[in-house]
Amino acid sequence: MRMRTFSVAVWMGIAVLFAGCATLGPESNDLQPSVNTTGNESEARNRARIHTELAAGYFELGNIGVALEEVRIAEQSDPSYAPTYNVAALVYAALKDDRRAEESFNRALRLAPGDPDANNNYGMFLCQRKREVEGIKYLLTAVQNPLYQNPERSLINAGVCARRRGDNASAQEYFQRAVTIRPNQAQALYQLADLAYASANYAAAQGYLRRLAQAAQANAEVLWLAIRVERRIGNPIGEASYTQQLRKNFPESKEAAALQAGRFE
Repeated sequence: MRMRTFSVAVWMGIAVLFAGCATLGPESNDLQPSVNTTGNESEARNRARIHTELAAGYFELGNIGVALEEVRIAEQSDPSYAPTYNVAALVYAALKDDRRAEESFNRALRLAPGDPDANNNYGMFLCQRKREVEGIKYLLTAVQNPLYQNPERSLINAGVCARRRGDNASAQEYFQRAVTIRPNQAQALYQLADLAYASANYAAAQGYLRRLAQAAQANAEVLWLAIRVERRIGNPIGEASYTQQLRKNFPESKEAAALQAGRFE
């Protein structure tokens, strides 16, 4: 079982931060910490690693109680194994024990200051708790690690965090950096389209949405944005196409209800 300290349950509601866009692509929830699997571990380290992986797996399945027990076994096996505390922090956060979650994040980072996943997860934890400036610092620390395989994810998280505090200029910069690294990154493209729409740059918003359509299947929120963009541009054919998709694929969504009521803004 491969260990996954993903940003979704981590984030105990990352969909809120991504404004409902977590469904745009499966990649957004796959954050993988560095784990020594070379076979050169001590018996204690190997035991800690195995139980940390088990904890992450149970956490992913929503079995928080068993995940917590696995974390405790891992901690007892090797108190110096940093990934254990990263997973422990996610478990405690899911239990709404923020004090223990923060203690665990800090311990993970004392043991492995440059670990990109621990920095990313702690950054998101802070952002969700309205400590955006601190959170962005940790997210950008994750990006700076040259061994980090998914820096675009932390850039997206930094962008969403910046938007939460009203810093749209920085948010746009982070999203642009994310699509420079991965041009088909769905969340970044959506966020850029949404920012462009908010600033009345409808042609740019349309361009981002067209790129997004090639990268991922649209959810209700994406279709609703596309409808409003085409409406602003004055393209009735495009507006009708997206309207049909929204009504057909997401008839019970709040976006379909807004469409029915004519609440476009």
